[in-house]
Amino acid sequence: MMLPSNRQILYAISSICFALIAVALYLQHIQQMLPCPLCVIQRYMFLAIGVASLVSAISGKVREGTVLALLAALGGLYTVGKHLWVIAHPGFTCGIDPMETFLNKIPTAEYLPWLFRADGLCEGATDSLMGLAIPQWSAVWFVVLTLLLAFVLLRKPAR
Repeated sequence: MMLPSNRQILYAISSICFALIAVALYLQHIQQMLPCPLCVIQRYMFLAIGVASLVSAISGKVREGTVLALLAALGGLYTVGKHLWVIAHPGFTCGIDPMETFLNKIPTAEYLPWLFRADGLCEGATDSLMGLAIPQWSAVWFVVLTLLLAFVLLRKPAR
């Protein structure tokens, strides 16, 4: 059995990330689940992973792009870990705080509010989808993407 090439894996990672952003937009605009500041940061991380993976696969500079994507995945793991901690500790909030104000002033949030504006409460992100809360799904995907990116980095290059 022949394993997929690193470039094929990077294309798949990129596709997964862009699909996850599409799901987030569906949940926001169709299901009316407003993203909180931590949700928006996770969106940035998924986009960074997707773009870095896509550019890496297209350019053939697999190592450099994969390292950038892996750094974004680790940032996503940290962010979703904080999000899950907030949910597990009722009464703690990241609601309307300096982080939300800062995020909503970034040019991407001002020019693309339908994608990057934080309006929800972090502790309120408990709606479930197929048995898991949205941040739990995010954690699953950040782990999967981190493992795939590490596999690409640690794999011996084809000759």
